[in-house]
Amino acid sequence: MTMIGPGNDAPWMRAVRAAGLVSADGTVRPTIFAEMSALATQFDAVNLGQGFPDDAAPAALLDAATDAIRAGVNQYPPGRGFAELRETIAEHQQRFYGLTLNPATEVLVTAGATEAIAASLLALAGAGDEVITFEPFYDSYAAVIALSGATHVTIPLHGPDFQPAPADIDAVFSDRTRVIVLNSPHNPTGSMLELQHVERIVALAAKHHAIIVSDEVYEHLVYDGREHVPVATLPGARERTLTVSSAAKTFSVTGWKIGWVTGPAALVDAVLGVKQWLTYVNGAPFQGAVARGLRLGDDYFDTLRSTLQRRRDLLGAGLTAAGFTIAPTAGSYFIVAEHAGLGDAATSARALAADPGVVAIPLSAFGRAGGPVSDTALRFAFCKPDHLIAEAVRRLLE
Repeated sequence: MTMIGPGNDAPWMRAVRAAGLVSADGTVRPTIFAEMSALATQFDAVNLGQGFPDDAAPAALLDAATDAIRAGVNQYPPGRGFAELRETIAEHQQRFYGLTLNPATEVLVTAGATEAIAASLLALAGAGDEVITFEPFYDSYAAVIALSGATHVTIPLHGPDFQPAPADIDAVFSDRTRVIVLNSPHNPTGSMLELQHVERIVALAAKHHAIIVSDEVYEHLVYDGREHVPVATLPGARERTLTVSSAAKTFSVTGWKIGWVTGPAALVDAVLGVKQWLTYVNGAPFQGAVARGLRLGDDYFDTLRSTLQRRRDLLGAGLTAAGFTIAPTAGSYFIVAEHAGLGDAATSARALAADPGVVAIPLSAFGRAGGPVSDTALRFAFCKPDHLIAEAVRRLLE
């Protein structure tokens, strides 16, 4: 942990304080993911907390990245990303969703989806604006909104299926609304927004001249015959929507940090204007490898879904047998669960890491103090090999 002098009132420090990332004594708190992963190491626990897959990336991607490194593709790529990857991202959007993009002006390669979202919010929102997210929300949203100087307002998601109430959607929009961040399939709940809610949001965004930033990193991780519907495909949405995705979850390469943002050229240019002062460029030898991945056959994406659906069912059955009540998971690779014998989730998560040695993340880490997020729910990740999920279940049952 890092100590910050009490007299430091720099804008970034005010922002992280506003986001709740600094304690009263000036200590910069580690993220809950860092804390729980450290406990997993300390107690040799099965780590179902941090959402990174343990499976190897497809061999074609690994070979392409290795070949690129050995061929000398190790210097700065173009600011927008290599043309090959931008063209392949455009092909992907056409192939899966019927969206036609100009890869020269409507696609930007970023350092993962996290940078894409950060650059989008910093480009589009500022002091006096409001940015809407659902609650619970992925934790980086709150930090970046605070850094932008905008005000963070939220729409609560109600369990067990984690959908918003129409009245709550209507209530948060105003003439101060500048951006709404959507995330479906949703992290941390595993829900998928019902189409009626997305259509309502699109109409309200148009009414209030707001921009939609749609975080769709789990686009290929949907189950039980469901289909992902990008926000940009809905009537009236495309001209005001930036769509964010990445290679991390689809190809098990979270460490490569290759993401992208697509949308109208003027909005993409605004994001590029910020990105060039953040990472500038990123991941030269990995960009061609990701392009290779996006061109894999349908069998790859079908197998990915069926494998994760099987693991979802394996973990869900185990949690239920261990006395947990689980929420339905429509997409992503997370299950939200509660147990009558456990109290505060943050305390329970730390205790479970030590005994029986299973790491989860308290759902409250994805919300604000006093907000609508349950303080007794835990989030478990099932993007792990079958034998690790089985071991976690065995420990919970014993």
